[in-house]
Amino acid sequence: MSIVANSADPIVELTERTATAVRGWVPGATVVSVEPLTGGTSSLTYVARLAGVPAPYERVVLKVAPPGLAPVRNRDVLRQARLMQVLAGVPGVRVPKVLFLDEGEPPARQPFMAMELVAGECVEPVLVPRGRVPAEQVRARALDAARMLARLHRADPKRTPLAVEPVVTPDAEIDRWARAFTTVPEDLRAGCEKAEARLRATRPGAMMPVFTHGDYRLGNTLCDGVSVNAVIDWEIWSLGDPRVDITWLTFFTDEARHPASVSDEPTGMPGKAELIDAYQEARGSALPDLEWFEALTKYKEAAATALLIKRGRKAGRLTDMHRRMLPALPVLLEEALELLSTGRRRP
Repeated sequence: MSIVANSADPIVELTERTATAVRGWVPGATVVSVEPLTGGTSSLTYVARLAGVPAPYERVVLKVAPPGLAPVRNRDVLRQARLMQVLAGVPGVRVPKVLFLDEGEPPARQPFMAMELVAGECVEPVLVPRGRVPAEQVRARALDAARMLARLHRADPKRTPLAVEPVVTPDAEIDRWARAFTTVPEDLRAGCEKAEARLRATRPGAMMPVFTHGDYRLGNTLCDGVSVNAVIDWEIWSLGDPRVDITWLTFFTDEARHPASVSDEPTGMPGKAELIDAYQEARGSALPDLEWFEALTKYKEAAATALLIKRGRKAGRLTDMHRRMLPALPVLLEEALELLSTGRRRP
């Protein structure tokens, strides 16, 4: 099979490059087809059908960096692959197995990684119509995810090649979302500066950095029945504070009243306290100052929501989700301030 140079069809080029890369993994292996991932949300995720490989890997997922952009930050698929390769050896943490890579020659030929196709459904219970996943399955999956998160956070980055990664501190988290607020219209910023100032004034001491996912929730897992088969979407992983992950997970409970939730009906998600208890039991230690990180989560969500609404307005496509989220902006910031109040935590 010859290499197609300067092909106008990205799938043709990707097929040729995959054929070369897979032979380096399994000599004699061939590519039957490459197609966009059915049901996926990214045009840069594909399914490749292979021949001449071990039976579990006859269909694999290809994740490709976006064309025309430097493959850095959330676009750095090779960085994601390096973490997943490390996590494959962590007991109790399940991620797709990375099978082979192509470093490419960016930006003309973007890098990609190939990983196993893990069975399971990817559903965020609070963001879909109720009943899509039975309540008992939602509950069991969430508790399994909380325990898996604890095992992820127990892994010691210093014992891995990724110890050289920069640490994202709580201050850096505030900085990121404060910058985001400066880019949105004034009506989407009400209360943000007061919340930012209070977060900075009450910031707790940092914990030892761990591997953090950055968007840890059931919507970024593949589940089957009552179990989490794999944690996916590692685009924004970092070395950071474990409390960022656990409070993001608890923000997707019924009691958190996520602004994009489609219903007030219960989903089956355990409550915040139960998820934290499951996490802390698996971790073997308690996490202090969780209220501050819950406030940070609400501040982060308010900023992310403001960005979504700004983009929706600019595109002239405000959806029902945007309209549901708009009234939640000041509420999220007020709730963050309440969590940071002197009556609940010392300044």
